[in-house]
Amino acid sequence: MIDKSLIGTEMPSHSTTVEANRLRFFAKATGQTDPVYVDESAAQAAGYRGLPMPPTMAFCFDMDVPNPFEILDVLDVELGRLLHGEQHFDYLGDVCAGDTLTYRTRISDIYDKRNGALEFIVTDTDVDNQDGDCVVKMHRVYVIRN
Repeated sequence: MIDKSLIGTEMPSHSTTVEANRLRFFAKATGQTDPVYVDESAAQAAGYRGLPMPPTMAFCFDMDVPNPFEILDVLDVELGRLLHGEQHFDYLGDVCAGDTLTYRTRISDIYDKRNGALEFIVTDTDVDNQDGDCVVKMHRVYVIRN
């Protein structure tokens, strides 16, 4: 069983710079057809400072660390037991090319179902821009098979 005393544990924060080419690549890979995601002038005409971050890309930037599964090490969980349970995003502001994002993740809950056959790890991540404004909140649920 995962140690429930780890609820509230904060992972080390990390920062990344949003690059225009990565935004374009992700937009194309995810089938975005709105030109604001690939054309700087279309983005500016729509009121953005630069190319905006496509939906769900905040998760990709959160993986820009040497060990994107460090939380599993903290929880002493093997990667092979991990299932993706749930994920959602609350967008509180624009993220555009050139922004610097800082990610702060905390374990907000740990619980089990089916007499411990499945354990659930809930994390919440605040993503702040270079001005210290929270622009994205991410909520994830990991499922661990026992």
